[in-house]
Amino acid sequence: MRELIRRIAAATPDGRDRGVDALRALAIVGVMLGHWLVTALVADSGTVRVVSPLHQLPQLTPASWLLQTLAVFFLVGGQMAATSWAAARARGATYRRWLGARTARLFRPVAAVLVVWSVVAGALLVTGAGLQTVRTLGKLALSPLWFLLVFAVLTAATPLVARLHPLWPLAVVLHIDLIRFGLGGPAWLGWANVAAGWLVPYCLGAAWARGGLRGGVTGWVLLLGGTVTTAGLVLWAGYPAAMVGVPGAGISNLNPPTLAAVTFGLAQCGAALLLLGPLRRLLRRPAVWAAVALMNLSAMTLFLWHQTAMMAVTAVGLLTGGFLPGLHTLPDGAGWVLVRLAWLPVFALALLVCWAAFRTYEQGRRGGTKVIREGRPVEAGAVRRA
Repeated sequence: MRELIRRIAAATPDGRDRGVDALRALAIVGVMLGHWLVTALVADSGTVRVVSPLHQLPQLTPASWLLQTLAVFFLVGGQMAATSWAAARARGATYRRWLGARTARLFRPVAAVLVVWSVVAGALLVTGAGLQTVRTLGKLALSPLWFLLVFAVLTAATPLVARLHPLWPLAVVLHIDLIRFGLGGPAWLGWANVAAGWLVPYCLGAAWARGGLRGGVTGWVLLLGGTVTTAGLVLWAGYPAAMVGVPGAGISNLNPPTLAAVTFGLAQCGAALLLLGPLRRLLRRPAVWAAVALMNLSAMTLFLWHQTAMMAVTAVGLLTGGFLPGLHTLPDGAGWVLVRLAWLPVFALALLVCWAAFRTYEQGRRGGTKVIREGRPVEAGAVRRA
């Protein structure tokens, strides 16, 4: 282990901003834990259905404020993509080559997920599973793909949006919500916010790459301004307090994103910027940096398979012949929450198995210690030679 830590530290470029990598790792962990905590698979009446603890236990709503961290991921993604595009232009690389390198690691792991779940869905149908059950499980397993699609579109548009001020997409979200909720406009109009809403933190990241967002003042303005605005929207404008989708709710802040979700994301971006200093100091410790670097190397694999890991544990639990608390039972009390927390290490162990099986689709099959450089894995030797 010490040798691995030493090799990772030696392979990391001196100018690497480790705090940015830590923010991305924290964003991925937040999304995974959020899904594991607010998604319950209840088996009853011969089918499996998804139930949200937030519907049964609204007092858990603050958990969605901590664990819905997609805005931070788009902030970091915009910063890294804009930095990478500027570097590519400086060395004379074409847009096509740059985009191919940026998106390859996003979509290689997707092929494995699609193949495995095509086989699983077919096997379930052949063995007599109900169509509704298969649909529920498949939708849950493939739900992370919407995020990758949006992220890929914004990455492809980086040369166009790298200098776009975040207030422009924010204004789009504001006007769409005014039309939808204030003027009784069509609900489908809200889907434009999928691009516009996530473009706000992405543009913030691009501004960060250009040298903006410096100092603690910007972080505090975003944090306090976003928090106050979001609170006002929830208290007086009728937006739901939960920052994730809740089955059965009349309005979802996330599906599609609302103005409240975007302003909440701005608050998260402010908090992320304020955390950079402490994170950079913490990551001077080689062991801590090694953990962050290794997680970033497998970020997409972990993200794509975390729902499958949870469902695998749930399915194995059914083999016991009964419904296990916190795994198959209705989330209707504090006891369920405590038991669910105890299941998290089991989900993590199942995810580790998925990682071992499918990580090569993201990292490639070449050996050697790698680190993240400009958003892609680089061999240790290559880093030292560069």
